[in-house]
Amino acid sequence: MSQPLRVGVTDLLRQPGTRREVERAVVLDDLAISTAAVPPQAPIGVHLELEAILGGLTASGTIDVPWTGECRRCLEVVDGVTTVDVQEVFEREPTEGETYPLAHDVVDLEPMVRDAALLALPLAPLCEDGCRGPAPDVFPAQIDGAADEAVADEGDDGNDGAERPKDPRWAALDQLDLDR
Repeated sequence: MSQPLRVGVTDLLRQPGTRREVERAVVLDDLAISTAAVPPQAPIGVHLELEAILGGLTASGTIDVPWTGECRRCLEVVDGVTTVDVQEVFEREPTEGETYPLAHDVVDLEPMVRDAALLALPLAPLCEDGCRGPAPDVFPAQIDGAADEAVADEGDDGNDGAERPKDPRWAALDQLDLDR
């Protein structure tokens, strides 16, 4: 199995200050948070420049993360691509939570790419900035301005004489007798 994010850096480490471009499109499984995920088999674009420094190297550039999730207001499926800037340090003796490991003149960029991709996923995606979500007073729930039309059709007092259909989720409340 090929590991496209493992890069040999022996030549870089021999001369601090030397640089190399790294361009990859990789598929990483199981990248998700509660509200969004990287779709299966969707390539993540990695555009980095590796630069040798004393005792390690730096990785700077961008990572393009495709994602899909549900709109936080209307719950429609929404997708997009987020570009995240990265600038990380790889060392032979990494500091926990601050730098990444550099082992045997090979740098494994996958942990850094995974971390950056997860942090780039939206916590509360929106299908569009103006999404108003479903209208809670209209049953069945309507989206995309249909609720505004329904309210306008009812007249100024909100009562056109006809009874609106009841939401079946509230049917159990009709059984309650609060006068006893």
